[in-house]
Amino acid sequence: MKVLITTDMYTANVNGVVTSVKNLIEELEKKGHEVRVLTVSEKLKSHKDGNVYFIKSVSLEAVYPKVRMPISYRHRFITELIEWKPDVIHSQCEFFSYQFASHISKKTGAPIVHTYHALYEQYVTYVLPSQRLGEYFIGKLSKMRLKHADVIVAPTQKVEHVLRNYGIQNSIQVITSGIALEKHKGQMPAEERQARRQALGIPEDHTVLLNLGRLGTEKNLTELLQLLSVELTHNKKVTLLIVGDGPARQELEEMADHLGIRDHVVFTGMVPPDEVHTYYQLGDIFVSASTSETQGLTYVEAAANGLPLLCRRDPCLDEVLIEGSNGYEYEAESEFCSLLDTILQNPEWCKAAGAHSKEIAATFDKGHFADKIEDVYEKVISE
Repeated sequence: MKVLITTDMYTANVNGVVTSVKNLIEELEKKGHEVRVLTVSEKLKSHKDGNVYFIKSVSLEAVYPKVRMPISYRHRFITELIEWKPDVIHSQCEFFSYQFASHISKKTGAPIVHTYHALYEQYVTYVLPSQRLGEYFIGKLSKMRLKHADVIVAPTQKVEHVLRNYGIQNSIQVITSGIALEKHKGQMPAEERQARRQALGIPEDHTVLLNLGRLGTEKNLTELLQLLSVELTHNKKVTLLIVGDGPARQELEEMADHLGIRDHVVFTGMVPPDEVHTYYQLGDIFVSASTSETQGLTYVEAAANGLPLLCRRDPCLDEVLIEGSNGYEYEAESEFCSLLDTILQNPEWCKAAGAHSKEIAATFDKGHFADKIEDVYEKVISE
């Protein structure tokens, strides 16, 4: 099967979309499928790297961090891919690269499968004055863009519900993205773990609350800082380890200073992609206050590393967090602190929760994910 994947991002950004796409490609190629990728270049020049085609682009950094817009939709690479005649086109982004998918589909008759990765109304505050206006705009845009998609893949039922509220009537298949479980199976030696925590300035007797991901306003990290400040009023042996970088970092660092908790917060900044998985093992509990996730691969990866989860209540957690078994969901500030204290006072529960987390994460294998996507391809091709 010839599979063309179109995506706005592929190499420059390390995030859930890129991780999901690369995992899918790896598994599809293992199955013997021929996969090509059409994406946006990181510079004002188109180029090709193996089976990956990069179309020249300009920066839209002033609008949104690291976003780039292609400036050629009739490049010879497009012609080459049309002549290649893909059997199916799998679009990963609704914006710029979807134009590529739509154009090539019209020229070749190849069906379009589209994965809806992000809840963009959570991000529009970067460019629009209100989230309500953003929801309206994104709903209209999504409905218009995706009306010709043969199948839409939603990572969770939460996303399916959002799309139906937008008025989208297309066929929707709920398929959770998979992760590379083999990356998360090794156990870091205790001596190395302690040395790395010490190198980050984390006291040996501290419990480490871990958050990993992009530092953006939509991730609601300000809430985690506020919650930590409350916890520290009665428990000083806690450190919040924030792994990642993004446009909100300066604001978060200033807030930590203002709250007087800077000695209990560690910002690692961006870490090398091939080292990201090791940082999960530096934490004791994975924490998140985000409600902007479609699935949240970091939750799954944290679970795969045997961490209990303590996260703001959100439907995207339905498949990965089983209340009381491998973690807890909170709604109010007081609930977070109460649950955290309960966890810290029950080391045996923590151990059992970590084991349960690994069992749950095992169901998110990227191979199973690719099997389900392959079934979707075969169905749309045969129709």
